[in-house]
Amino acid sequence: MFEFNKTIKIGNRMIGLDYPTYFIAEIGGNFDGSIDKAKRLIDAAKAAGADCAKFQTFTADTIVSEGGFSKMTLHGVHGSWGRTVSEVFKDVEFPLAWHKEISDYCKKVGIDFSTSPYFLEAVDLCKELNVPFIKIGSGEITWLEMIEYTAKQGLPIMLATGDATMSEIDEAVRTIEKVGNKDLVLMQCITNYPSKIDSANVNVLKTYQNAFGCLTGYSDHSPGHVVALASTIIGARVIEKHFTLNKKDKGPDHPHSMEPEEFKFMVDSIREVERAMGSSKKEVVEEESETVYVQRRCLYAKNDLKEGKILTADDIVVLRPALGIPPKFKNVVIGKKINKNIPAGDPIFWEDL
Repeated sequence: MFEFNKTIKIGNRMIGLDYPTYFIAEIGGNFDGSIDKAKRLIDAAKAAGADCAKFQTFTADTIVSEGGFSKMTLHGVHGSWGRTVSEVFKDVEFPLAWHKEISDYCKKVGIDFSTSPYFLEAVDLCKELNVPFIKIGSGEITWLEMIEYTAKQGLPIMLATGDATMSEIDEAVRTIEKVGNKDLVLMQCITNYPSKIDSANVNVLKTYQNAFGCLTGYSDHSPGHVVALASTIIGARVIEKHFTLNKKDKGPDHPHSMEPEEFKFMVDSIREVERAMGSSKKEVVEEESETVYVQRRCLYAKNDLKEGKILTADDIVVLRPALGIPPKFKNVVIGKKINKNIPAGDPIFWEDL
């Protein structure tokens, strides 16, 4: 029976339930046509705690049909740009000639480089650059030819599932399964920019975990870090957020992106949650070594007790700290003879009986 891997190597990192969350700073088109700005974004992403600086590889003519869009009346974010969709996509193309330089720069900085390919030759480029994983965007989930071609490269796959039904997701997952690629992270996503927290449906991650038995993550477009934080609590091990230096910069993705300080706060918060989640093994931890006595009770002498006395219930009081016989043995102690004088307020020990 085919099973997806429960741990996956991404660059120099392992991801899985027993490993820390992997953070992707989705730079996308936020470099604004400048390779120098792309490098500044990479520097900022590294400083903010990101594990990966990710871009998107497409050309306007390989991703959109202006003829098709001209037949639509757009009410969402695509209709708010004031220009044609083709013009906007043309402005945010990540030039193929830059990929090697940016990949090398990421190596120098010490952060993973990856990109989402949107045409087959871009997948080949990902393979050539030996990216640590390939992210397949939500819009490609019904393009099974693209999913199959990508999965055949033998690199880990992160598959976003915005807009998709469970049957469509199942078809895409089975396509990856068919080619034998066991390194899959299934990413919950809501494809609105920004998306609403009320629409986040973080619990869908549980559905993915149960239905497909693969690792999960969240590609999040909602404001703030709440969705990302909630996702990691129920097992997401990859978090992707759009990343910018300034939300007020011009461009389609800047307004719903995280600035470096926000991204760092998210990373730090989730790292803190990871420490808090700890182990599933219930035990007395080191810092409880004193309170295990201070906050518990034991049997104490209520009155001055003389050697040879037969103990009654009236001779005993249950108080803190728990230095002597535990309270559950009170009925065992009653009727026993003490072998020494015990002053009022002293604990009673087994050796006193």
